[in-house]
Amino acid sequence: QVQLVESGGGLVQAGGSLRLSCAASGRTFSMYTMGWFRQAPGKEREFVATVSGSGGRTDYADSVKGRFTISRDNAKNTVYLQMNSLKPEDTAVYYCAGRIWAYATKVEDFGSWGQGTQVTVSS
Repeated sequence: QVQLVESGGGLVQAGGSLRLSCAASGRTFSMYTMGWFRQAPGKEREFVATVSGSGGRTDYADSVKGRFTISRDNAKNTVYLQMNSLKPEDTAVYYCAGRIWAYATKVEDFGSWGQGTQVTVSS
């Protein structure tokens, strides 16, 4: 299992931007599909975005499409989530997750998780 550590969360006004980072341990990072998920208070964890091991394929939730961008740097064992035009409804704990080999987008398909980073968007 890869070990994951998120950073970059914080408080931002609506319309602002944040960039989340997720640093991974190990030498097999490029074999992992990586994803960002989020969980708001009282709600289930939900899919935000995923990127394939090579970075050639990405998927986004409809709610963030056009505003968020997922990317990865395999040389640095890091995956990023650039979040622009943030809205109050984007407020949640954001989790980085990894799944070896097969591409996936569902929460239940990911076996490695970070501890989460809080993103709060004020109106």
